[in-house]
Amino acid sequence: MKVLIATQKPFAAAAVAGIKDILVKGGHEVALLEKYPEQADLVKAVADVNALIIRSDKVTAEVLDAAPQLKIVVRAGAGFDNVDLASATAHGVVVMNTPGQNSNAVAELAIAMMIFMARTQFTPATGSEVQGKTLGIQAFGNVGRLVGAKAKALGMKVKALDPFLTDEQITSGGAEPVHTLDELYTGSDYLSLHIPALPATIGSINYELITKMPKGATLVNTARKEVIDEAGLEKALEDRPDLKYVTDVMPDNYATLQDKFGLRVFATPKKMGAQTAEANVNAGLAAANQIVDYFATGNTRFQVNK
Repeated sequence: MKVLIATQKPFAAAAVAGIKDILVKGGHEVALLEKYPEQADLVKAVADVNALIIRSDKVTAEVLDAAPQLKIVVRAGAGFDNVDLASATAHGVVVMNTPGQNSNAVAELAIAMMIFMARTQFTPATGSEVQGKTLGIQAFGNVGRLVGAKAKALGMKVKALDPFLTDEQITSGGAEPVHTLDELYTGSDYLSLHIPALPATIGSINYELITKMPKGATLVNTARKEVIDEAGLEKALEDRPDLKYVTDVMPDNYATLQDKFGLRVFATPKKMGAQTAEANVNAGLAAANQIVDYFATGNTRFQVNK
């Protein structure tokens, strides 16, 4: 089978070498498309491929239409909103992610961002400590649990909301379960978002929720840009001069937010959650192993389209 590694933002060289080694040993041919300037380059490259490994690359209906032999797409990472799942299903293409491989990198970033904002972005101004503060975690999956564990090690109190988990599962993960968004937001000095961008969550973090947070609170978003109602965020920061926002997914209105609110907001220039050498390698190797296993045994354990 021919496997294409298509990455506008390439894997580290060590990851590419490891991916190739796994695939070749599994009996597959490997092609590489890196730093391609146009989506049309991806459309052209998939014409004869059977499998595709991507990062944040967009697998649209156009890409799927152009890939008649494609059987599987693996997104090296947890999020998969860059893949048109409905179209993939219609084309008979299995889509997988690699959950857990980037989790520690994202969790460390979330904690670092909290401290960065607590210390007023490392300017000479007097900051505060995170010890003794309450961290609320919205979605308590792989990343959320790691964020909670690291926060507890810093002396923070940890609460979590996840409608897909029981109280016992949240408690066993080291957090106090809460059952409503109102309870989570009103009781959190720091609120860390780990929800996916789905129809029910897009724009759901809005003015009403953000302004429920206590005085001096900070909202931390290492999830997806789309879950934030950006107009609502701007209004919340206007009406509540004590609130802060930090993210590694730059909002469309970031220039305005910076101009209006200065050190109360910060966004990294690009998505940074998985940008560590370790996560880069882990996710890439996991993607390669899943493809080899799929063609050898039919294993669809991490399939995200049904």
